[in-house]
Amino acid sequence: MRLILREEVEKLGTAGEVVTVRAGYGRNYLLPRGLAVVATEKDVARFEHDKRVIAARAAKVSKELAVIAERLSQVKVSIEATTGEGDKLYGSVTSRDIAEALKAAGETVDSRKIMLAEPIKTLGMTEVPVKVGPQVTATIKVWVVKKE
Repeated sequence: MRLILREEVEKLGTAGEVVTVRAGYGRNYLLPRGLAVVATEKDVARFEHDKRVIAARAAKVSKELAVIAERLSQVKVSIEATTGEGDKLYGSVTSRDIAEALKAAGETVDSRKIMLAEPIKTLGMTEVPVKVGPQVTATIKVWVVKKE
């Protein structure tokens, strides 16, 4: 199935690109969500004009995402954790804990956007990447401190 992407789809293509996908993926995912339109000859010609509009919109969105990423990069979060002997954490700090701490700091971030390779299991500062947009990532500083 040939489709024209209306928005950037991760691991598939960018807006305005003509892609070939399996019929089920196109019918059940891309078309109902408005991420793509069927690539007929008429639509391809019309979409050439729309490409400029999409490019302008993408530039505006990327500027907004860059501002959000810059703001998030300034955020420093402190999370208290219970420790045992030798300052070892009893549990670990997960992306959900970081999302809650960010919310308390006034920044709303979905925990699925926090790209934590594995839970934090040590005290101290850790830099954690947060995916703000398709190609925009911010890095926040997370301090794990001993709970008194």
